[in-house]
Amino acid sequence: MLVTPGAQAQSASAAADAPLRLVVGYPPGGSSDRVARIVADKLQAKLGSPVIVENKTGAGGRLSAQHVKAAPANQPALLLANPAVMVVAPLVFPDAGYDAERDFRAVSHVNSYEFGVAVGSAVPVKELPHLLAWLRANPEKANFGVPATGSLPHFFGLMVGDAAQVRAEIVGYRGSAPLTTDLVGGQVPVAFDTLDSLLPQHDAGKVRILAVSSAKRSPLAPNVPTFNEAGMDLVATGWNTFFAPASMPAAQVERLSQLIHEVMKDPDTRRKFEATKLEPVAASRAQTEATLKAYKAQWAPVVQRSGFKP
Repeated sequence: MLVTPGAQAQSASAAADAPLRLVVGYPPGGSSDRVARIVADKLQAKLGSPVIVENKTGAGGRLSAQHVKAAPANQPALLLANPAVMVVAPLVFPDAGYDAERDFRAVSHVNSYEFGVAVGSAVPVKELPHLLAWLRANPEKANFGVPATGSLPHFFGLMVGDAAQVRAEIVGYRGSAPLTTDLVGGQVPVAFDTLDSLLPQHDAGKVRILAVSSAKRSPLAPNVPTFNEAGMDLVATGWNTFFAPASMPAAQVERLSQLIHEVMKDPDTRRKFEATKLEPVAASRAQTEATLKAYKAQWAPVVQRSGFKP
């Protein structure tokens, strides 16, 4: 079929006017969803056209990546993804349904976060070394809840199990909300999750966070020691980054990157992130790509040495 220059221009115009979808692989209400909605509100004002948040859940976030990879050119979409989707899954799944490097282009890193290990009220420990001793004395209770199998908290759980010299049983959930519910209810004794997900119940006295994974104590939980302070050599943070499908024109990727960078530098955006216990990040495409490269260099060997198979 012959496509005239006029038709091509019309098609490009239609794509430019189409709503931009920000696709999140997790349910509404979680930290990734909150990030996407704050950015969507600000980005819509800059674009002058609708920006819609779409929750495409399932398979630990991999369905969202598959969905954006296949997005038609006239339906622009960005994927908001974390290390579980863009670093771990491509390493451990024989066919994740996408190639993180070939099928996507980094757009902008928008927030970072630390992880924590927490216990329910029925577990009689208040410090990480006490937890390791308790696990050695009760190896049958080494059931560790994580928000998704194959996530970084999954690998933290394996590391803590190794430190306690017990075989850890990883219990994967469909997100932080059901994990926290079971931790509070005593169905799972130990949980590894993002700090912002654990904090509300910790502050309410329903669970105890024993350590955080950041290099320094978090200002959100200044009384909680780091893993290093608690005697474990472990420092790690996670991130949320927007990715464009490889099919998106380079000029459009660059424009969206610049606009999101502007959004993340906006003081009101930063206040909204901090109000929901999220750490905002303003990063250019070059800075984002450097961060991703360093992260993969740190964690790919850890994931591969673990021998984890889904």
